[in-house]
Amino acid sequence: CGGSVSDSSGVLQSPNYPGSYPNDADCVWEIQVENNFRVTLTFRDIAMQSGTCQHDYIEVYDGPLHSSPLLGRFCSGSFPTYVSSSNMMSVRFHSDSRYSFRGFQAHYSSISAGHNTTIQCLPDYMHVVVSRDYLRSQGYSAQRVTLDDSRCRPTVTSQEVVFNIPYDGCGTIQEENNDTINYSNTIRVASSGYIIKRKKNINLHISCKMLRKSWQQVMYAAEDTVDVNESQFGRYDMNITFYNSPAFQQQVRSSPYYIDLNQNLYLQACLHNSDPNLKVAVDTCVASPDPHDFNTLAYYLVRNGCPRDSSYATYHSPSSHFARFKFNAFEFMSRHPSVYLKCQMLVCRLGDYSSHCYQGCSTRAKRDTSSAEEKVDVVVGPLQLREGSAPSGSTG
Repeated sequence: CGGSVSDSSGVLQSPNYPGSYPNDADCVWEIQVENNFRVTLTFRDIAMQSGTCQHDYIEVYDGPLHSSPLLGRFCSGSFPTYVSSSNMMSVRFHSDSRYSFRGFQAHYSSISAGHNTTIQCLPDYMHVVVSRDYLRSQGYSAQRVTLDDSRCRPTVTSQEVVFNIPYDGCGTIQEENNDTINYSNTIRVASSGYIIKRKKNINLHISCKMLRKSWQQVMYAAEDTVDVNESQFGRYDMNITFYNSPAFQQQVRSSPYYIDLNQNLYLQACLHNSDPNLKVAVDTCVASPDPHDFNTLAYYLVRNGCPRDSSYATYHSPSSHFARFKFNAFEFMSRHPSVYLKCQMLVCRLGDYSSHCYQGCSTRAKRDTSSAEEKVDVVVGPLQLREGSAPSGSTG
């Protein structure tokens, strides 16, 4: 249950809904819609253990779970609606070991946040556009729109005032918390009076909240092909690429990519971001023969920074924006030649030795993880076969 949700609209519901939800569930959904849209969430059905909401409950957060304001916590009553202040909202469902009920169903959709000012969190900078129609309607001139750092000037067109604000310059402030690294700045619109003024100055507070955790997925086949997919989760732009040797000089670009079982596979994760004070680390890599299911048949190479596969190893990287690692190729038993690898990468502040990027495996027991994730077993073998096929043999 739970997971990342990026469609513009959809349905969330408790596990087994409308049947009874399981005991000891802890599900977190992260809903992220397009930039400059907000999330609206409406509950249509709630049937849970009521009372003080200490045992079974739903929580709605205005952004990532651990670092955002709690919009509401409830277990019964009327059907509320919540609207986020940004393009992200998190929903948590928790049940204890006692009574079980039907649970909940909720519908979410994205709504426009209004386009007087729009912001995009790009890999190298914040792209901010202020509408000149909006400035004129408020009685302001486009020439009066500035950052505190006067060296960082906008581009003024007939329609817009456009700022490209780097994450490590132009007075951008960096802060961090459990889930995100926040970059913020202020665009100021000054009143044009010289001696007196009757209008207030406008301060446009802008921020990009970069999620620390980023999942990436790559695939190789023990028989013939490799696909390398780039994706962007949250707003850190990261990709993972195969290399042909531990020198990490030549990317594997050929398709099909022919490999042998037990061959060394070399991978490099790369963060595309202009902030030099960031460090990337491999947190978890799990393999599956099914790119849409990393639970039924899952094999962990590394989990929460702890190697689980004897062939997994990391390499020194020339840049903190790279994370290099290797493992030996394998295939899942019984007609599953394709192996999909899903890796969770961490992004931390460079030099923050208290962060998970530097702690490695030793102190991970205290980490916040959902109880559902803790209960996923690592399957080594014999592996459960699909479609009722009989195993050709067994391994220990």
